[in-house]
Amino acid sequence: MSVVSQVILNADDELRYPSTGELQSIVDFFQTGEQRLRIATTLAENEKKIVDRASKQLWQKRPDFIAPGGNAYGQRQRAQCLRDYGWYLRLVTYGVLAGDKEPIEKIGLVGAREMYNALGVPLPGMVEAIRCLKEASLGLLSEDDAAQAAPYFDYIAQGMS
Repeated sequence: MSVVSQVILNADDELRYPSTGELQSIVDFFQTGEQRLRIATTLAENEKKIVDRASKQLWQKRPDFIAPGGNAYGQRQRAQCLRDYGWYLRLVTYGVLAGDKEPIEKIGLVGAREMYNALGVPLPGMVEAIRCLKEASLGLLSEDDAAQAAPYFDYIAQGMS
């Protein structure tokens, strides 16, 4: 939920006007809008590059994932991993655009752990994959933009832990 929607709903639930502090949070949200759009655009336009870099880095660190018996062994399994990496990168952009972690929670994190557990995918491997996505992504951003985007990657990694 966006900051604007949240302020309106909170005020309406309490049958009051938004407070000065709440209105200031909306001002702050709009002032960071250009940066949030820039970050999301950079990540979206570079998805393939980011996923490729992150997967190469992960498989260098964990060659057992792509070895026979590993969860990413074979073309089909590897393609599914890359699809998931792109999906998590997209979740990060949703969080960045909203300026909130709620879209990540609602859209993608709630059932992901259970799904990976049911499929026998090692969660520590997914956490490492998210860290690799983070590193590959932040390398394309300015220092300030990277500082704004990093917590969304961390939130996903923490949710997988």
